[in-house]
Amino acid sequence: MRVTFAGLELVSPVIAASGTFGYGIEFEEIVSLERLGGVVTKGISLEPMAGHAAPRMIQTASGMLNAIGLQNVGVEEFVKRKLPPMQRYPKCHVIVNVFGKTSNDYVAVIDRLNDADGIAAYELNVSCPNVHAGGMAFGADPYSLEELVERTKRIAIRPLIVKLTPNVTSIAYMAKVAAEAGADAVSLVNTFLAMAIDAEERRPRLSNVTGGLSGPAIKPIALRMVYETSQMVEIPILGMGGIMTAEDAVEFLLAGATAIQVGTASYADPRASERLAKELESWCKNHEVAKVASLTGALEKPQK
Repeated sequence: MRVTFAGLELVSPVIAASGTFGYGIEFEEIVSLERLGGVVTKGISLEPMAGHAAPRMIQTASGMLNAIGLQNVGVEEFVKRKLPPMQRYPKCHVIVNVFGKTSNDYVAVIDRLNDADGIAAYELNVSCPNVHAGGMAFGADPYSLEELVERTKRIAIRPLIVKLTPNVTSIAYMAKVAAEAGADAVSLVNTFLAMAIDAEERRPRLSNVTGGLSGPAIKPIALRMVYETSQMVEIPILGMGGIMTAEDAVEFLLAGATAIQVGTASYADPRASERLAKELESWCKNHEVAKVASLTGALEKPQK
């Protein structure tokens, strides 16, 4: 079940996704963390953030809409209080999700994290609005993305993973931009911009009006995006988007992902990440797959 991802040796290709698993340690009583390849923390910013007002999460058909607003404790509190307990689980890699409003914010957060122990890699959330670019997300503007990745890669002492937004014309092209700027890996996809309306009240169901759609509803699109990206870049891919079963995970691996992240499934079943790690191992045994890594990119194309 071991895979190598961006220089990291993972005990399993299953990783808990950012924003769905707290800071990792909150799940230690119900999930065997060392069965996971790693956990990605909530997004960490330079200063603490309270997030959006409620309601900020609703269920949708085959999915979920959220507009949490990147609530987090800030990098100083994270380093002092949230990170140290995770060192009890050395086999479970801690990947810190990082975001900011300007490239300077990202650089400052990573600079602080460089001094902390117990971190395996950084995941840049480039779906955030760039205040210096008129509010366009870093990941939607190739020039902003290139500059951000180059600046953060220059100072990062750990592998740099870029988490791409799907709200672009070509996510594969943006992955290529990130790769050429120095990214060690990419993770995709982040949530799709969406909204829901209460017809009786004639009001948006989220206080922020729009939010991010995740869950099984987005899986076919996410799968296609992972496949297209795998044809464009040579750096490893972390695939995610509606993974609920071992078969879902296998599909993402076949499409070109080296490892996968489990997110929304953890809301329906807090033990989903560990369950999927076990089920994926069983799937491989039942299908006589000696090494799960052999599934990556092994999709057989239809005969013409």
